[in-house]
This record gives sequence, structure tokens and C-alpha cells, in this order.
Amino acid sequence: MLNPQLNKHGALQHLLTIDGLPREILSTILDTAAPFTEVAEREVKKLPLLRGKSVFNLFFENSTRTRTTFEIAAKRLSADVINLNISTSSASKGESLLDTVDNLCAMQADMFVVRHAMSGAPFLMAKHLADTGQEHIHVINAGDGRHAHPTQGLLDMYTIRHYKKDFTRLVVAIVGDVLHSRVARSQISALTTLGVPEVRVIGPKTLIPAAVDRLGVRVFHDMRAGLKDVDVVMMLRLQNERMKGALLPSPQEFFKYYGLTADKLACARADAIVMHPGPMNRGVEIDSAVADGRHAVILPQVTFGIAVRMAVMSMLAGS
Repeated sequence: MLNPQLNKHGALQHLLTIDGLPREILSTILDTAAPFTEVAEREVKKLPLLRGKSVFNLFFENSTRTRTTFEIAAKRLSADVINLNISTSSASKGESLLDTVDNLCAMQADMFVVRHAMSGAPFLMAKHLADTGQEHIHVINAGDGRHAHPTQGLLDMYTIRHYKKDFTRLVVAIVGDVLHSRVARSQISALTTLGVPEVRVIGPKTLIPAAVDRLGVRVFHDMRAGLKDVDVVMMLRLQNERMKGALLPSPQEFFKYYGLTADKLACARADAIVMHPGPMNRGVEIDSAVADGRHAVILPQVTFGIAVRMAVMSMLAGS
């Protein structure tokens, strides 16, 4: 079966998930993002790569950081950006997702950036565009249900490469609510595809997916053991809004065993970096002393996110 994300020439047509993309595509995205980092870090002239293109941000779930960085990325590429307020749009009046897509296509959309509570929604949109002969319109998944968040995974990879250079010598730990995290799924796919030899997941049994070891990761329930000699610590947000039932005794109990403190971080390598996709729950997943400390690269992640999203959009526009 052909990869629905690639066109007949093997170029990126949509970005729906990292899973299944070849290493060459991931590396090309990271390489393309490098020159955009300078544009993202300071105010410079806009680039004309998306001039005349219309980018529609369709966020059916709340998001500040992701939507804003996509908007900045598109505008720095000279695109016209339309943000839809879904809560007051026709979707809230009962219009289906595909009817919304059809109406926006009639408004000359060139690219959709979509965040949706339903896993698979961006795939459904991409298939609909192909079925209706509108392959020139691109879809970027900005997070779908518990499934994937590919640009977050890519900006995390860019951050790791920026600080650690070589993926093939690293031990990386993903810590916290892996069960409900679409970010974790994208991180695991990206890390294993890019050749990281050891990926660990750390968390309580109630927040680790069954059979996650089949994805090529090592599972730890003791945080200090899991952090021993790691190069990269990737913290996750507790997804309280997606939890059903009492999976944790309390946030305080979680912090005691799985919150990242300086004491626990001391088990990692001396030059380890600490990452977090945000928003952070200080005192739950991470101690403020660590979040603001010398190991943290959390704010650079946000800056690199603009460059990576610029890279993805420019590659799609060029396909």
C-alpha cells in the first residue's frame, strides 16, 4: 500500500504521522529547518516561499503554543493565514468535518493545519481530498486524539540534534503519561527511525501502554533506574483531560515518584538535556529548579518549533 503522506514521486504530500516515514524524509525536514532557525530566532524579512498561498488553521481542540507557532511559521513564509474559531463556526452547528473541508476548499485553501480530538481525523481529510481530486491541497496534523503529533516529534528531534549532534550514540528516556500522549508516540517513532539505539519509557504501570515494548523501547517503573546514564530526558504532561477513572492517587504522589527533581536528574549523564512539550505542570511533572536550570532546553524547543514548521510547510508547498 502506498504511503498516503507521499506523492507518486516519493515527496511529502501531507504530514499526518511520523510512523512509516523513511529516515531520509525525517532527515530532510531537519536539514531544511536549519536555515530557518535564524529566521525564527530574530526578526528578519519574510521569505516568499508561500506567497499567495492560503493556510487554514483548523483547531477543534484548544491550543496556544502549537497554533501560534504554526501561524508565525506560515506568516514568515508570506502565506495568508486564516484562523478558524471552531467553537463558534459551522462545526459547532452540526456541520461535518468533511463538509467544513469542502467549504474551505471552495475558498481556495492551499493547506490545512488541523488539530482534532478524534484520532485519524487528518487521515480522513487527506483521503477526502484525494477522492475529490484536490491533491494539490496539503494536510498537516497538529495533533489527533491520542494518536500522533508529528511536528512536535520533529521539533524534539531537531532540538536533540542541535545539542547532541549524533542520534546513534544516545540513550533517551520518555517520562510520565505515555498512555495518553500522542507526543510520546511521535517521539518513539522518530527516535527509532533516526537510529537512537536505546529508548526508554518511564512511568507508573497505569500510565504505560500494554505491549509498548513492541515499539522497541525499554520499560522502567523506577525513575532513578530509568534515568541512569541517559543523555536526553523527555518529560510529558499529565493528560488529565483524557484520563478515565482514577489512574493516579494524586498529583503530589506522582511528583514524589515521577516528577523530575535535581536529585533524580543526577542519575542521568552530567551533560543530559531536559525537554518538555508544554504546557508544564510545575510541581507535578517537573520541579521549577529543573525547568529553569542549566539542563533545560524547553524554551529553545519552542523557537525550533517555528523553524521545523516552516520547513514542513515549505516542503509541502514545493511538492
